[in-house]
Amino acid sequence: MTSTDRNDRPRLAVWKFASCDGCQLTLLDCEDELLPLASTLDIAYFLEASSAVGPGPYDLSLVEGSITTPQDAEHIRHVRRVSRRLVTIGACATAGGIQALRDFADVREFASVVYARPEYIATLERSTPISAHVPVDFELRGCPIDKRQLIEVITAFLAGRRPVVPGHSVCVECKIRGNICVLVAHGTPCLGPVTQAGCGALCPAFNRGCYGCFGPTETPNTPALNTKLRRLGVSDPDLVRVYRTFNATEEPFRQASEEAEGDA
Repeated sequence: MTSTDRNDRPRLAVWKFASCDGCQLTLLDCEDELLPLASTLDIAYFLEASSAVGPGPYDLSLVEGSITTPQDAEHIRHVRRVSRRLVTIGACATAGGIQALRDFADVREFASVVYARPEYIATLERSTPISAHVPVDFELRGCPIDKRQLIEVITAFLAGRRPVVPGHSVCVECKIRGNICVLVAHGTPCLGPVTQAGCGALCPAFNRGCYGCFGPTETPNTPALNTKLRRLGVSDPDLVRVYRTFNATEEPFRQASEEAEGDA
């Protein structure tokens, strides 16, 4: 392949902000799935995989992680400027992540407890999703993301079309998989009815309730689910903990947890 051929290929960049790297590792785990794309895609910037840095602009940027520092807020604006299309991947980038639990407390108090010299810590009061700072072309949810959905997103943008990602709940995935409903049959607290599909109903397949890793569906009926969970004996403090995990600041989950917190 000549250098001219390589320069004609769409250029992909992968960026990291505050996160655990799990969604980037999902991309690395694709391996066989990426082989058909290798001849049509140039991975120009991906520090998790290579120290080689190809200069921008980039046709597609995948962004993992939330914005938690002033430097992050400045850097994401740079990423947006050098990216033709920007897709956020994972709960940290789409909802602030598990670190957004700081949003419900005093981050300065946390810093004073953890660090000997908290005055040296430069951090924002909140952990916010990428969309709170720059325009985003698509959000791919999950903690971590699903590699099949990731390949669909990359393929879709290469083809110039909108990615096809399911909007139904995890309950549909349970039915497809043939799972017994852990909520109805076992009385196990489960966020499946209000959580977007994408994981293949992994937790219910092992008789565990859904933890809401993929965030809320488009029209989640959290009040009805809270009523059901209370009838099963779930206390209001436990309801707060149920919703305050990977996607705690997504508005439907935030409202559900604050309603339970107010009743506690």
